[in-house]
Amino acid sequence: MLPMFFWAFVIGGLICVIGQLLFDVAKLTPGHTLSLFVVLGAILDGLGLYEPLADFAGAGATVPITNFGNTLVHGALQEAEQHGLVGVLTGMFEVTSSGISAAIVFAFLGALFFKPKG
Repeated sequence: MLPMFFWAFVIGGLICVIGQLLFDVAKLTPGHTLSLFVVLGAILDGLGLYEPLADFAGAGATVPITNFGNTLVHGALQEAEQHGLVGVLTGMFEVTSSGISAAIVFAFLGALFFKPKG
């Protein structure tokens, strides 16, 4: 069990280091970095590389935002096999709707209990 925690920490940390380097060295904004990570996760899933990474690193690969891109493409490809072109759109929304809904609900609750700025 200890190696699983170790590799989750290392892979998740490497993803964070890449993000920090994009902020500090490349001077990318948080929005650009977020978009880049989502697209990178989508590309890695399209190439069939993200699933083995997630199996190896566990939460180190499934918690960062790269997993959102992975989930979008994975759902789209899965539904496209069954329902064709319409499945591409419905698959993306079907697989990611719970995560998006949870983010909206928790953001709303956070705004109720804390004083948001801006």
